[in-house]
Amino acid sequence: MATKKARIGIIGAGNISGIYLESPQKFSILEIAAIADIDMARAKARAEQYGVPKACSVDELLADPAVDIVINLTIPAVHAQVSLAALEAGKSVYSEKPLAVNRDDAAKMLKLAAEKGLRVGCAPDTFLGAGLQTCRKLIDDGWIGQPLAANAFMLSAGPERWHPDPEFFFQPGAGPLFDMGPYYLTALVNLLGPINRVTGSAQAVRVERTIGSQPKFGTKIQVNTPTHVAGVLDFEGGIVANLNTSFDVWSHNLPPIEIYGTEGTLAVPDPNTFGGPVKLRRAGSDTWYEIPLSHNYPANSRGLGVADMAYAIQSGRKHRASGDLAFHVLDTMVSILEASKEEKHIHLTSQVDRPAPLPLGLPAGILD
Repeated sequence: MATKKARIGIIGAGNISGIYLESPQKFSILEIAAIADIDMARAKARAEQYGVPKACSVDELLADPAVDIVINLTIPAVHAQVSLAALEAGKSVYSEKPLAVNRDDAAKMLKLAAEKGLRVGCAPDTFLGAGLQTCRKLIDDGWIGQPLAANAFMLSAGPERWHPDPEFFFQPGAGPLFDMGPYYLTALVNLLGPINRVTGSAQAVRVERTIGSQPKFGTKIQVNTPTHVAGVLDFEGGIVANLNTSFDVWSHNLPPIEIYGTEGTLAVPDPNTFGGPVKLRRAGSDTWYEIPLSHNYPANSRGLGVADMAYAIQSGRKHRASGDLAFHVLDTMVSILEASKEEKHIHLTSQVDRPAPLPLGLPAGILD
């Protein structure tokens, strides 16, 4: 299939933008046309660093006919506002996670995109990496039999120790569940299918945090969102999973994700990475075996989801890191917090099909 360049405009020149600015080096379908930020000096610095031809205001970027797809790298609280503006301007949009901080704004986004014939994509795209695609193949090929249950753990002491600008992590729309939960939930939905019902418990014991990184070392942060969240997920088909996310744990000895089946156990790699290791222990065996990775992209390949969306726009197929998938993940996270507050189970109304696995044998940098 002949392809043309997808011209990308990036909104948000912060900490995460560097890896997206590098994405054309991995995916020839992508071309960075412009970058914008509310801090023009920061946008200009990124443009100069990565050879982007244009640094501009957000309004200028949205009005630029040279931009086909907007990558939204703003803070979570304004994801919906910026993505809706991009869609109104006639641009498809790919957002950093989460898609929005509430269901209503996310639903508006998907509705507007459908009305305008545009695409909405959303991080994470790590589930398209070599590690998680290998896990998907192992499950689909029956190596652990019928999946029955899973455990997932994202436990850390919090990003204020290392992030240069960590305040937003402790506001609504962030915290460990909204910040890191999308990696784990997207991986689980990709591997096991959609979630039907959730319950959970959430708390924030410490109301204040102290930044331990430069340039804001010693600054106090007010905590306005739960920092330890435990959820129980019931999947279609009866699979039950536990999800624990925390910014309150100094150390632990728990796996990122394990999936338990009738014929064995699969140890899934950190879903915030693209590679392995992938380990398998079959029923009756006393040995864990590390499985060779079956797919490309074992290194940090953020932008893979954008490239997949660009190919999908040109071919007319569904893209994998889709707005529908991100909405289902958002619905799950919001429902876990609601379940904790309301002390009950919540049945999800959103549903999504598992995204198609990546075909074997694709050359690096090329997608179907």
